[in-house]
Amino acid sequence: MRGRFPDILHNPVSGEAARRLFEDAQVMLDQIIGEKWLTASGVFGLFPANQVDGDDVEVYTDESRSAVRTTLHQLRQQTEGRDGSPRKSLADFVAPKVTGLRDYVGAFAVTAGLGSMERVMAFKKANDDYSAILLESLADRLAEAFAERLHERVRKEFWAYAPDEHLDADGLIAEKYHGIRPAPGYPACPEHTEKQTIWQLLDVEAATGIQLTESMAMWPGAAVSGLYFSHPESRYFVLGRVGRDQVEDYARRKGWTVDEAEKWLSPNLGYRTEDE
Repeated sequence: MRGRFPDILHNPVSGEAARRLFEDAQVMLDQIIGEKWLTASGVFGLFPANQVDGDDVEVYTDESRSAVRTTLHQLRQQTEGRDGSPRKSLADFVAPKVTGLRDYVGAFAVTAGLGSMERVMAFKKANDDYSAILLESLADRLAEAFAERLHERVRKEFWAYAPDEHLDADGLIAEKYHGIRPAPGYPACPEHTEKQTIWQLLDVEAATGIQLTESMAMWPGAAVSGLYFSHPESRYFVLGRVGRDQVEDYARRKGWTVDEAEKWLSPNLGYRTEDE
């Protein structure tokens, strides 16, 4: 069902089904809270950082910025925007090292799905697929809400670059705040192995229980992770197709072979590989 809440509840075509689903979800949400079906857990960090090498972001061990803790590798659009806007990279939203400006980057990982699998499996064993799907959906929504709330507190309290922000729910949904929280796998940074850097920075598994699978999926699935950028002009964008020259450059920066880079960037390749 497509539509905006609460208008969808009154849609002449889908309204009845939407209202029934909403009521069922409210009942289950009360059970989740009352019977403590789910546990939420999260971690975040803010780190001294600067842009280097065009599309990389160095993350430093401390404020002296004398030692590099890790590097975040980004990619750049290969085509100009329709309005002639520059080709974007997420690294552009962090001050270049050559400027001498002392900038920062954030990272986070949250989940609201701890404990969900046991309950989901119990529903499926009882042939109650509807409840299993509904619980998974609610856990996903709770994880997204956790990510939204944590980002708000980061902006207003912890990083505090927007201490006077005052937005209602509609303003938050419309992302009228300054800053973004893209995740590896998002259209602006589609390469999933960058999650490993977030896991190392924050010791995510030990801190939250969220694991990464070999394919870089998060477990439990009701989880959100990503980076924080505070630049007032930071925006989400679609990377689009990338050419072999950028793939080769990305492989160099990641310490990979070109084959490895092509494997992880396969959905975004703008050319045919030798294996195709």
